[in-house]
Amino acid sequence: MSLKLGAHVDQDDPLAEAADRGADLVQFFLGDPQGWKGPKVSYADGADALRERAAADGVDLYVHAPYVLNVATLNNRIRIPSRKLLQQTLDKAAEVGVKGVIVHGGHVGKGDDPETGFDNWRKCIERAELPVPLLIENTAGGDNAMARQLDRIARLWEAVQDSGNDNLANVGFCLDTCHFHAGGEDLDTVVEKVLAITGRIDLVHANGSRDAFGSGADRHSNFEEGEIDPAKIVAVVKSAGAPVVVETPNGDHGQKADIDYLRSHLN
Repeated sequence: MSLKLGAHVDQDDPLAEAADRGADLVQFFLGDPQGWKGPKVSYADGADALRERAAADGVDLYVHAPYVLNVATLNNRIRIPSRKLLQQTLDKAAEVGVKGVIVHGGHVGKGDDPETGFDNWRKCIERAELPVPLLIENTAGGDNAMARQLDRIARLWEAVQDSGNDNLANVGFCLDTCHFHAGGEDLDTVVEKVLAITGRIDLVHANGSRDAFGSGADRHSNFEEGEIDPAKIVAVVKSAGAPVVVETPNGDHGQKADIDYLRSHLN
């Protein structure tokens, strides 16, 4: 089975990081993932050079939006800047020629009506310009999250489809194995259920989990050191049939070992 496999890497020189891991693709941030400053390309030679050299090397590029973004929230001081920063990230990522921008589904407050959060997603997509695909990722925790459980993902997807954006083909889904495990969804059946909701899986985040099933904890582990049977991760990747980003720790038994594990078990 021939799928592109890669990892989340440092943004200063993604192509060197790809070569180090034997990766077909890389995912990186455009600036501080915990901050509100506008996106920037850290690659020393700039966006054009990164795009051209990645194409020459046959390495696909993906960008992860900042973690602080939450377009679902009822808090105007977070939601409005989130929409602005998300659009800036999409536009800057397009300059680099990425295959997609990944963003978390977000959440509303403990006592808030989740339907308002879904409607905020509808408004966000309605107004968004999508020069590159926007891939919404399932999340691990939070009782009022928009994309933790499958029933919430179904409502989120309905809201997205109701947005009326002329470029809905550029709104896709990123499936994270650790997040679904932590969220209490069975990995044995999750691909089939997601496809029944979205009709597509555009990217897989293949991650082990340091914590037990249903924990709600977003803590990734390397495949052979976590609470998810590595065979289940391989099965999800096979079933999804989408490119793969490994977001596991990169210590002694690091991302390259996890990429190699996938490659050996997919062939």
